[in-house]
Amino acid sequence: MAEQHEFWVYSEKPALLAELIAAARSLTEGPLAAVVTGPRTDAETALAQGADKVYWLGETGPERLVDDYIPTLAALITGHKPYGLLIGATRRGKAVAGRLAARLDASAITDVKAFEWADGILTARHLVFGGGAVRVEHAKSALFLATLGKGLYEPLPADASRAGEIVEIPFEAPTRRPRLCEVKPKMGSTVNLAAARRVVCPGRGLAKQEDLKMIDELAQVLEAEIGCTRPLAEGLDWLPRERYIGVSGAFIKPDLYLGIGVSGQVQHTVGLSETRVMVAINKDEHAPLFEQADYGIVGDLYTLVPALTAALKARRS
Repeated sequence: MAEQHEFWVYSEKPALLAELIAAARSLTEGPLAAVVTGPRTDAETALAQGADKVYWLGETGPERLVDDYIPTLAALITGHKPYGLLIGATRRGKAVAGRLAARLDASAITDVKAFEWADGILTARHLVFGGGAVRVEHAKSALFLATLGKGLYEPLPADASRAGEIVEIPFEAPTRRPRLCEVKPKMGSTVNLAAARRVVCPGRGLAKQEDLKMIDELAQVLEAEIGCTRPLAEGLDWLPRERYIGVSGAFIKPDLYLGIGVSGQVQHTVGLSETRVMVAINKDEHAPLFEQADYGIVGDLYTLVPALTAALKARRS
């Protein structure tokens, strides 16, 4: 049951901020504030998505990094003393959470999967040991500081008529700051795996990058998004990091997940826990993914994937 405590949310990603607002709203019937950096329109959007108040830190620019806002955030929290602060678990968000925890002498609970109130104390279920286990704990500090990844909460319906206050907060420059030396374009992807209803996921069983073409063909027939395991995104650079599913990547909840050449290590499967139907294709009958799959096919993916694609095309024609 929600309490009356004041909660704040922060993420440099507007889409993730909307999910954090929904998470905080499920935890409190009290005040809910969003901390926003960027255009004022982002602050107005946060109000429409459920925040009661927005602390707007102003426009960002190439001369300022997310890290530069740590003193401003710390001073704001010290002055208002909210009960809880939820931060988006992006790379930058995790860095902000760690530095705020150190500066404010607060506990930081990372990679939270779920919350629960028990006798007026908020507890969090979160991943530990690289996703190998789940621990339930509560903060011993005055500030409950936690990070949440994308895809755990559905954003609330936006309502442009919602009333709320936007408070402009002056920037407090850090005494020491990193220096931005160079900016390079990132070859990224706009995929939203958290919202995908079908996901085709190749693993290390794929021999070469060119073989992704047959995976893409199957995904098109299924009208599915393509995900991947970590080695394909961060080791081989065959696919953008945004498509990596797992403990430090995306958490998905599709109607269908099709793992192709995926062994099924826990660092990957923690991101699949809410999958409705899981299908595995692997030539190794002892692959761990078979233990979790609803359906499994033991065989050579280079034979099975083209055959499956052809069968689906024939069924549609």
